[in-house]
Amino acid sequence: MTTSVTNNVGTTSTTTGGAATGSATAASSALGNTMNQADFLKLLTTQLQAQDPTNPMDNSQFVSQLAQFSQLASTQDLNTSLNSLSSQITSGLQSSQVLGSVGLVGRHVLVPSANLSYAGSALDGAVGVTATSSDVQLVIKNSSGKVVRTLDMGAQQSGLARFDWDGTDDNGNPLPAGDYSIAAADQSGNALSTYADGTVSGVGYGGSSVGTYVQVNGVGGVPLSAIAQIN
Repeated sequence: MTTSVTNNVGTTSTTTGGAATGSATAASSALGNTMNQADFLKLLTTQLQAQDPTNPMDNSQFVSQLAQFSQLASTQDLNTSLNSLSSQITSGLQSSQVLGSVGLVGRHVLVPSANLSYAGSALDGAVGVTATSSDVQLVIKNSSGKVVRTLDMGAQQSGLARFDWDGTDDNGNPLPAGDYSIAAADQSGNALSTYADGTVSGVGYGGSSVGTYVQVNGVGGVPLSAIAQIN
């Protein structure tokens, strides 16, 4: 009887007795649509054990199956090697990026932030102006959400518009140390992005979802790619 076995390494036709037919078919059904080295060898061994001695498997078919087995093994070894190489390259690039960013330690950078951490000294930052504006305003609020200072930055060109805050309110009174929120808008009331200036105190790697990051005083961890300006 002729049995046709179909799998992901090809279709082979083997001539065996009735027992071999049942065993090979059962083994093929159990394997489903995927086959690894162990599965292929199990199927081949089953065919050899159950074949009819008076009507053995055709030698050409046996050699063909061995060739397919060898090809499958080579392909799996190649995939393993490529995955290992890819992992090594990725790890090397990550390490290189972290080491290359060490030079930022001690430097001032502008990073996206909606907060300013005031500790008694004047602070500066920037507003991202998307188009030339006749009037840009920056509003500073305390931790209770109360507006304590409004900075009228006037007309600004498109780009990063720097600002300075001396830590006083609209009446010139000094404000206590703490965290303050900032928000900016143009003359039409359109919200603009804000940035805080801080010193880089460290560099690290936060995994594949974060990548290389810098630790900025007064802000915290910021992805390396988010740095808007290095001073």
